Amino acid sequence: MKKKFTIVIMILSAICTEFYAQQDAQYTQYMYNTISVNPAYAGSRGVMSIMGLHRSQWVGLEGAPRTQTLTLNTPLGENERVGLGLSVVNDEIGPTDETYIDVDFSYTIPTSEYGKLSFGIKAGAHLLNVDFQQLIQFNQNDALFENNIDNKFSPQVGIGLYYHTDKMYLGLSAPNLLETAHFDESTTINDSDAVSFLAEERINYYLIAGYVFDVNDDIRFKPALLTKMVFGAPLQVDVSANFLLYQRLTLGVAYRWSAAVTGQIGVQISDSMMIGFAYDRESTELGQSQFNDGSYEVMLRFELFKKYNRMLTPRFF
Repeated sequence: MKKKFTIVIMILSAICTEFYAQQDAQYTQYMYNTISVNPAYAGSRGVMSIMGLHRSQWVGLEGAPRTQTLTLNTPLGENERVGLGLSVVNDEIGPTDETYIDVDFSYTIPTSEYGKLSFGIKAGAHLLNVDFQQLIQFNQNDALFENNIDNKFSPQVGIGLYYHTDKMYLGLSAPNLLETAHFDESTTINDSDAVSFLAEERINYYLIAGYVFDVNDDIRFKPALLTKMVFGAPLQVDVSANFLLYQRLTLGVAYRWSAAVTGQIGVQISDSMMIGFAYDRESTELGQSQFNDGSYEVMLRFELFKKYNRMLTPRFF
């Protein structure tokens, strides 16, 4: 009995935490959704920016991750040193459904004629649902899985630093500093079979960097890097190269180290509206599976300009 519960717990823990490698929702088009990983980004574009994104990961695999994200961030005040942001994320993996609601605050200090350093803090709520009925259970009478978890609340607090000029950016952040234990209501089957928790949040540390090169008047080139570190999991490194053509069309490729290769395309439909699409193909054995058709993302961004603050050229980050 004890071995059986251990196996079930390990499988469920792997589903909920994806072996600690992807506790935070994963994005290929993170460059348009930077506020999700760094609260100091709030307001840095100088306009109100509203972004919606949908990601379907490992299409074809039952219970694969699906993520929907809606964010809003804007600068405040005449000097635009204060930034505010709001994020709502819904992340579904197997029997779990998690909702994140975050408020971001940033304060920016000019460090030179061109450079700005922003400090950010994130505060929010995490709501967890688990439907154990979706699991194939060895024993339908197992007390451990009798009651589903509905809207279990846990707080979130994160911090970040973000430095940028018109040509480059560098950010360091930890979106959630609280290591919350989920399923922490002890369930006792007998004296030797007690479970204190099945999964625990781990702190995700992010380092992002990028630089924009003007190839000529019509082409801009931006190499970028995202590094995510979670203790107990392999280091995740995303390297990307994007070209902005004629201030309207963005084409890019990316490589997630030992994980996936990606193609990206974005179209600046108007000064205010942009749409983006990305496709990931796993470079691991999972990518060779006949049940995995890759991962898809679609993004829509809308920005509201002040009459005196309209961007002459689209910001590339």
